[in-house]
Amino acid sequence: MKYDFDLMIDRKGTNSYKWDIAEGELPMWVADMDFRTAPEIIKAITERAGHGVFGYSTVPDEWHSAYINWWKNRHGVEFKKSELIFSTGVIPIISSCVRKLTTPAENVLIMTPVYNIFYNCIRNNGRNVQEFPLDRINGEYSIDFDRLEKALSDPQTTLMLLCNPHNPIGRIWDRETLAKIGELAFDSGVTVISDEIHCDITDPGCEYVPFASVSEKCRDNCVVCISPTKAFNLAGLQTAAAAVPNARLRHKVWRALNTDEVAEPNAFAVQAAAAAFEKGGEWLDELRQYLYDNKQLVREFIASKIPQIRLVPSDATYLLWLDCTSLGITSMELAKHIRKSTGLYLSSGDIYGSRECFLRMNIACPRAMVQDGLERLLRAVRMLSL
Repeated sequence: MKYDFDLMIDRKGTNSYKWDIAEGELPMWVADMDFRTAPEIIKAITERAGHGVFGYSTVPDEWHSAYINWWKNRHGVEFKKSELIFSTGVIPIISSCVRKLTTPAENVLIMTPVYNIFYNCIRNNGRNVQEFPLDRINGEYSIDFDRLEKALSDPQTTLMLLCNPHNPIGRIWDRETLAKIGELAFDSGVTVISDEIHCDITDPGCEYVPFASVSEKCRDNCVVCISPTKAFNLAGLQTAAAAVPNARLRHKVWRALNTDEVAEPNAFAVQAAAAAFEKGGEWLDELRQYLYDNKQLVREFIASKIPQIRLVPSDATYLLWLDCTSLGITSMELAKHIRKSTGLYLSSGDIYGSRECFLRMNIACPRAMVQDGLERLLRAVRMLSL
């Protein structure tokens, strides 16, 4: 490989949210990576820092072109310059849209288990969480469209938050599934916000389907949240985009983001995003292979040494969804036990709306760290039977 993903980087003392932990603990929970971003991005940021003046920034054509060309060449969908709106993050986009596109006490539908911050975006804005549990058949997740149609047809339901690819289960929704979701939402008058922040982190040979590319009903009724932050480990730079093809809906989103003051870039947000999309492709492809190999390590280790746990099949994200139901305790109890007994910090499945015992594991770290985490997990499970 051209890039070194085995390099161990000490992140303590850097105000890292992930690494603000006790000595000896190993954090494999929150979704950021323990890799340095692509050298091409570091170079762009360093050059901007070298200028030394950090006044208010605008969004130049370079930023629009970087997004447009990446999604056209990488994902087969073409957004127009006028359809893209800068934002400081995907969550600010979602929260602003919840406030602007719904009224208090209306329902916002989410398909669970799902990214836990979706709950915050809804509840903190005085709206009702409408949970739609995914079906789980033979260990894999799917959608019961009869139930979904009924849920969307509720006149109190006005917005749906879609996770594509889906966090935490790592599912890439196929074109047929997205088309059906889009049709049901459109016919019910429910706007779809599609969080596609994990779209570039797919297994080698796998490609995600942009919601806006599926059909006219999908394209005309969606707010697509996209960003380089997950794929290139840039979350701290606060840079994202809302892609909104429909002009009338786009005006509402533009007003929402500007009213909430989350539509202006910091001094590095534009340069980092442009460098990622213009020069980061080779780095990203090597990262995807490295993450896939990490995933295979976890799969083989669990199958051979911790058969009580089952790794849910996935094709995207660096977040693994571990089925621990056979251990006979709740996910919260299990996560606490693992952390207390071994220092391994995993996310408890209940925060994602799982009613069964699941854990989420972040494997976006050097392989030696993954191996350490697996050994700790093994020790913790063995302790349960003592």
